[in-house]
Amino acid sequence: MAKSILITGGARSGKSTLAERLTLEMGRPALYLATAEARDEEMAQRIARHQARRGAEWRTVTVPLALAEALRETDGGPPRLVDCLTLWLTNLMLGDRDWEAAAHALAATVAELRAPVVFVTNEVGAGIVPENALARAFRDAAGLINQRIAAACDEVWLSVCGCPLRIKPQG
Repeated sequence: MAKSILITGGARSGKSTLAERLTLEMGRPALYLATAEARDEEMAQRIARHQARRGAEWRTVTVPLALAEALRETDGGPPRLVDCLTLWLTNLMLGDRDWEAAAHALAATVAELRAPVVFVTNEVGAGIVPENALARAFRDAAGLINQRIAAACDEVWLSVCGCPLRIKPQG
């Protein structure tokens, strides 16, 4: 089994920068599996900033839905960075897909991989209880996906204010 890492934290906590560094430490060039889609101008600008920061050491593939399949198809190659699981969940939920089956398939795939992979996700459960049903369903689903992928990964990191803390394994 290849090394697998999950990085979580809040918005603008330094997750992606940490994930990029850890991925490149496992090999160069690297493959960036982007789950975001440019559905508006703000998101297009955010994606462009991320791509410019990464530079030429990265090849980017957009994978809004079929993440487990993309990991299997790219296995045996360079290390991969998946950014991010919460955007992937958004795509699944808005597309009326079975996110639970997709999460189960992703966790099972992690155990089979030969090439390293780093996942980025958002910690969304530390805030207030959302007012509407969709937001509550998203928060709950994100928490369950994060738990499932964390259990499947060798390491889990928490990034807070740009300061990374490895929380799995302990010691």
